[in-house]
Amino acid sequence: MITLTTNIKEYSSIVGQDIIDELYLLAGKLEGKVIRNINSTKVGGGVAEILNRMISLLEQLSVDARWDTIKGDENFFNITKKMHNALHGVDVEISLEEFMYFLEINRKNAKEMDFTGDIFFIHDPQPIVLVELKESLGNKWVWRCHVDFTTPKEEVMAFLKLYIEKYDSAVFSAPAFARKLRVPQVLISPSIDPLSDKNKDLSQEEIDSVLEKFGIDKSRPIVTQISRFDYLKDPIGVIEVYKRVKRHLDCQLVLAGGGATDDPEGVKVLEEVKNAAADDPDIFVLLLPPKSDVEINALQRASSVILQKSLKEGFGLTVAEALWKEKPVIASAVGGIPLQIAHKHSGILTYSIDGTVHYLKQLLYEPEYAKGLAQNGKEHIKNNFLITRHIKDYLLLFLSLYNGGDILELNSCIH
Repeated sequence: MITLTTNIKEYSSIVGQDIIDELYLLAGKLEGKVIRNINSTKVGGGVAEILNRMISLLEQLSVDARWDTIKGDENFFNITKKMHNALHGVDVEISLEEFMYFLEINRKNAKEMDFTGDIFFIHDPQPIVLVELKESLGNKWVWRCHVDFTTPKEEVMAFLKLYIEKYDSAVFSAPAFARKLRVPQVLISPSIDPLSDKNKDLSQEEIDSVLEKFGIDKSRPIVTQISRFDYLKDPIGVIEVYKRVKRHLDCQLVLAGGGATDDPEGVKVLEEVKNAAADDPDIFVLLLPPKSDVEINALQRASSVILQKSLKEGFGLTVAEALWKEKPVIASAVGGIPLQIAHKHSGILTYSIDGTVHYLKQLLYEPEYAKGLAQNGKEHIKNNFLITRHIKDYLLLFLSLYNGGDILELNSCIH
């Protein structure tokens, strides 16, 4: 059981008591049902972060929600990282032997894990093959995809499709990720928890303490990107943007984030970032350990502008985090990010390094314009991307599995 100090009732001051009452009403209809979540890691990345908060809140609503992870060796996670990159459109080769090893590890986990439950909620490709148990176990199976499916490599997509179509439904984060599948598709965007250590209000003293800890000058503009050290987050491109802007305006760059236990590329990317930043003392490359949420919170709140220059993105919760803190955000128009930002209203969407440079200079030179974007951004996140909305969507999905599958489908979004 996950221990969480936040009480579900505390959210009423943010979203209203009616929303909390509705959650209790929906949760009560799931009495006696066991929902078992399965993913590949409990440390690092947005999936683990969301589940860490959500499982405890569901328990407070008297929903029997559980969370397990599959086990795998270095070879398995190297293969799943290749799959992850291929789904994002990266040109990688996965051999037949690697596909077979992926199946072998999934089937080994299927023999060793606890499959007590009524609804099996499987997250992302790593444990997708566990659905082979559906025929013998029965019950309800849902596959939740958190990655950007816009332009997947067809070979990998065809392989995964064999298993996706065994599920009762598939859940995606944005309409653009919908595929032609023989199972219902559901749109459920991820969320942030406004009362978590990463998003709760901090005092100026707490913020200043973190800046002092890392040697960051609070008197000069701070540009920040928070993300895992991953090629698809384009940290090298962020450094190039910063260097071009710094020719015109004295500022600092913070690249901060942690690693994920299921991401073997992180160490290599981090080393390349450090090398690219080595000649500039105003670039702060921070590999943060697990449970650094307060530090991330403080870095975001201290920032003048926050970037999310992803090349591909499943959703990009760091955008929602920054907007919740009323910070102006410039982000790539990829994946689920455009759901969070209306261009020039609640933030800035860009398509290139040149565009990012242009808008970063503008926001740093025009703080009142930046402030207006940030205010609009916070309201948008409050209305659409908080954890209470996310829980409601999941409860409705679970209930729909027992009511003829009457769920919100994305078939109209398939091109």
